[in-house]
Amino acid sequence: MNFVNDKKMERRRSPRIRRQVPLKIRHEDYDLVGQTHDISCIGAYCTINKYIPPFSLISVILLLPLKINKGSNFCNVRCRGVVVRTEVNPYNNKQYNIAIFFNRISKSDKAKLLHYVQQ
Repeated sequence: MNFVNDKKMERRRSPRIRRQVPLKIRHEDYDLVGQTHDISCIGAYCTINKYIPPFSLISVILLLPLKINKGSNFCNVRCRGVVVRTEVNPYNNKQYNIAIFFNRISKSDKAKLLHYVQQ
């Protein structure tokens, strides 16, 4: 007899955590601020207040609260990304939820992001 496993299998390449992290997005000639719903080393899902079409190239700055030696510290992570999905926020039709894939990130910034996700 075969039993079906009720647990959902994580299919993502990189683990994600649900955290609200402030971010700044640069698209074309304007800047937007928002916050993440979840984040991983390769992308983020966040809310912003302006429509950005899918496949748009953007610059991202994340403000990560990193715990260092029993204290708190904040550091910026800078990267470039591609918007892979844009949806109208179901709770506020003047906001948009976007999924971003980080396609250009330095090794040091990726290490900071990995440290944050794993802490």
